This record gives sequence, C-alpha cells and structure tokens, in this order.
Amino acid sequence: MIYLLRHGLDDESRVGGYSDVTLTNDGIKGVEKARDFIENNIEFQRIISSDVKRAIDTTKIVNKNLNKPVIYTSLLREQDKGDYNGVLKSSLKPNDYFLGKTKIYDTYPNGESLLDLYFRIETLLLTIDRWDNDLLVTHRGVINMIYYLLSNKKPDMYKDSFNVTHASIHKLDLKNKKIERIY
Repeated sequence: MIYLLRHGLDDESRVGGYSDVTLTNDGIKGVEKARDFIENNIEFQRIISSDVKRAIDTTKIVNKNLNKPVIYTSLLREQDKGDYNGVLKSSLKPNDYFLGKTKIYDTYPNGESLLDLYFRIETLLLTIDRWDNDLLVTHRGVINMIYYLLSNKKPDMYKDSFNVTHASIHKLDLKNKKIERIY
C-alpha cells in the first residue's frame, strides 16, 4: 500500500508550482492533525517527499515523532508553472498569459502544461511499485493525476474533482488500481 499526503495550506497569494512558499499557521495545524491520524492508523516504512518547500515542511511535521527515513525527490513535484512559480497573484494583469489559460495543453512559459503533468505522473506510476509501504508527501496536481489515471478519465482544469484538500490523505492500491481518500 502507498499513502499520499497533500502538503498543508500554504501562502495562496502566490502562484504555486515549484515555488518555495511556506505553510501558514492553519497549514501547520492541519498537518499536525493529519500526523495524529497517521500515527494512529497507518503503518509505513519511509517517507518519500516532493523537494518543494511546502512539502518538505509538511514532511518534517509528520515525521517529528516517527523518525522514519526520508527521501526528497523532484518526481513528486507539482505542475511546473515556469516563469510564474512563486509570482504574487495580485501582480498579474487581467490579460496576463497565466490568467487566460484554461486548456489542459496550454503550457506555462518555461514550464509545463497540465497534460505534461498527467504524462509525467503516468510515467511515475509505471515505476512507483518499488515505493510499496511508503507515505508520499506531494501536491494536489500529482494526486489528482493519479485519480484521473486510475479512473481512466481525461484530465480537466477542475482542481476539486477528487476532494484533494490540504493535508488530506489518500490510500493508493496499485495492485487493484484503486485510490481513495481516507482522511
């Protein structure tokens, strides 16, 4: 079994992607509650985390009492927003490239499209079985793409399709090709 944890609430005044935004106080509290659930309900051997700051911070909070081995990897990163990573949303103009993109194949300048993320995660799923019995700390886009892939649905721009909220936990059963939210 593989468990997926979305990072805690971060500074949403900035474009996410590969940005180094920090967790908010509410984000820290949310991860602490998820940690309590993890400590009481989930057995796993190690944590594999996205190497983006908000995921790293989430990993440190979760691992505080567990002291599990941790691996940080770029394989679990969110969609690359390219030139927009970390940009203040309030600084964007109404006709800005970022605001007008609503198709899954629209690519951020020096970044990737949602479809690129979909294919990146599809490739990851082909090799992820070596991560059995692990907790993966990652991002909504990554978890959403796994839901799309396992349900044989085409990805779309609706981010809330699978209820992947901050600090939510999802159980991934690759053998049976099932994923479900458990917290």
